Amino acid sequence: MFAPQFSQALPRRFAALARCAVGVAAAIGLSTTAQAAWEPTKPVEFVIPAGTGGGADQMARLIQGIVVKHKLMKESMVVVNKAGGAGAEGFLAVKDAKGDPHKIIITLSNLFTTPMATGVPFSWKDMTPVSMMALDQFVLWVNDETPYKTANE
Repeated sequence: MFAPQFSQALPRRFAALARCAVGVAAAIGLSTTAQAAWEPTKPVEFVIPAGTGGGADQMARLIQGIVVKHKLMKESMVVVNKAGGAGAEGFLAVKDAKGDPHKIIITLSNLFTTPMATGVPFSWKDMTPVSMMALDQFVLWVNDETPYKTANE
């Protein structure tokens, strides 16, 4: 019953992802005067606190491709996956690089859940949000044979 709606939503989700990536890439290339003064002096790292192939990884690689295709930066943009510890490795790498504008993180809800589940010395408050690039829908699933039909149950 739910699967057809989910599968129909995927093309829309990827289209929305592409629109967001184009917007981010355009923002990188068409920044305001104050921001335009900054140019990377070394490769920019897109840190992904997850393995390859997931949503954050796909978003980073899409943006990377647009930046390269349209020559929006003189320096390269490198996607670095740091999935260890449910993403803690990636979060700590960016936290430890405080003040380094060459290190950016793209993350999903694990920004909140990893510190709660692992006790890693990191909080979402250690980061500065720049832009919401996509909105994921999270679904709670149970085995069809269980009596549970709502989250309250």
